[in-house]
Amino acid sequence: MSAFPSDTPDQTARYAEKRERILDVATDLINERGVKGMTFVDVAQRVDLNTTSITYYFKRKELLAEAAFERSLDRIEARVEEACRKHDPQARVAAYVDAELADWARVRRKEARPMARLSDLRAMDEPIRTRLGARYLEVQRRAAESFFGAAETAQARALRAARMHVLAENVYWMPAWLGSYSVADFDRVGRRLVEILSRGVAGDGAPWRPLLLAIEEPRCSDADAGRETFIRAASRLINERGYKGASVERIASDLNVTKGSFYHHLDAKDDLVLECFERSYARVSLVQRTAIERGGADYWTKLSAAIATLLDVQFRSDFPLLRTAALQALPTDVRHAVVERSNRIARRFAGMLIDGVSEGSIRAIDPLIASQTIMASINGAYDLRKWAAQLEPARAIEIYASTIAYGLFADV
Repeated sequence: MSAFPSDTPDQTARYAEKRERILDVATDLINERGVKGMTFVDVAQRVDLNTTSITYYFKRKELLAEAAFERSLDRIEARVEEACRKHDPQARVAAYVDAELADWARVRRKEARPMARLSDLRAMDEPIRTRLGARYLEVQRRAAESFFGAAETAQARALRAARMHVLAENVYWMPAWLGSYSVADFDRVGRRLVEILSRGVAGDGAPWRPLLLAIEEPRCSDADAGRETFIRAASRLINERGYKGASVERIASDLNVTKGSFYHHLDAKDDLVLECFERSYARVSLVQRTAIERGGADYWTKLSAAIATLLDVQFRSDFPLLRTAALQALPTDVRHAVVERSNRIARRFAGMLIDGVSEGSIRAIDPLIASQTIMASINGAYDLRKWAAQLEPARAIEIYASTIAYGLFADV
């Protein structure tokens, strides 16, 4: 990364101003197209420079992307430090959520620039990926200790890890659904979201005794079997390595087939990502419908069956649900269609919540916001697969799901 030139104060100020403008544009492009879609050519066009001039500030595209992510981490770290000054854990979590909402309100009013979304961190090359990942984990560690206290036992550490992960996933998913709300409603949205995160959705005394549902997915024809195999492998590899890391060559190698075999079944890698999302949401929908039909007597039992079954998929299945981090790889119009499909799935969860509120098995919460917390928490569970492997399967599901059912501060 370039250092400031040893020049006059005016020149130094102009350099810093132009550098920030370049970072602003790079951030917009990363959020629109992912790291893979952010190019020096596009950055140069938007700041009215040539590509050679961009290299005066950042020698390589990877260094520009790194600087954009570093700015995001700076802002997250500042939020954590500010929240840590509050008097108790509940107030700290509320302050952290409120700071995120306040930031998005400023962005919507054109008073601030958005952050580069960290979902594309795993698309970075080494050693930058490791360096950024280490900093992110350190910020998360400090937040977990302040928000949820010391963890002296393995059980306490497992619970704290789940709590922090669910909180972070919900904060990062907020931009996907905040667009449905006016900035004038953000205060109410914040209160309702903090209430759900703090106390969960289960009614008073509602037990955690979910039925793991046996889901029979439609069988593929022989002609579609090869395509299905690629979708399964790609879902796993994209979750582990990001869009860029899950190359066609790596997917083919993982299946011990040729690269040509991939293109026999799929036209392009973007088509594969879209199919992975479509399959993921179809499977969530199937679990929801099955839970409603035979998941239990009341809607809390039905909802807990759906949550437990989907967490089992994320923790143990060789065909996990695709992480929403892969959204950044899709063209903008396709990405919006995928998010809308996600919102339809969330609305079915909202319907289950409303029915549960009516019968008394679920607390009186905002069902639209709660449904998005459920979606974010289930989708993000894949990242705790190694964490879950250290526990008994049912116990891993119970600990993680407790954050949704009873809130981030409930003992399990």
